[in-house]
Amino acid sequence: MSAPEEDATPSESTPAAAPLRSGLKNPQAAVRGLGAGTLALEVIVLLLTIAPLAVIAGDRKGPAITAALVATVVAIVLAGSMKRNWAWTAGAVLQGLLLLGGFLHWTLAAVGVIFGLTWAYAMHVRRTILG
Repeated sequence: MSAPEEDATPSESTPAAAPLRSGLKNPQAAVRGLGAGTLALEVIVLLLTIAPLAVIAGDRKGPAITAALVATVVAIVLAGSMKRNWAWTAGAVLQGLLLLGGFLHWTLAAVGVIFGLTWAYAMHVRRTILG
């Protein structure tokens, strides 16, 4: 004798489309922390690029250092603004602007690529956790 076949349809007591839970007590705060932490690391890296830029950037060192400092200030402001939805889009724009900074010096583009990929992953995690 074969085992009785189970019904392929879910029982009426189970919800049809229950939302997936992340298991976090406060997922919004966790995602904000991820964004702010990513931007804080970017601030550190941008500040560390100033000394090498002063030595190797040549005749474009003034504009390149200024761009790094402006990007640092913007990243600090965005890290404090992670409660707002627009801050995530602004963070992506910041990475694009750093890529454009590659016209001043390649190190700005390198920071833009590295943190652009990191920011894309953070946004993916945000979408996964918050839905």
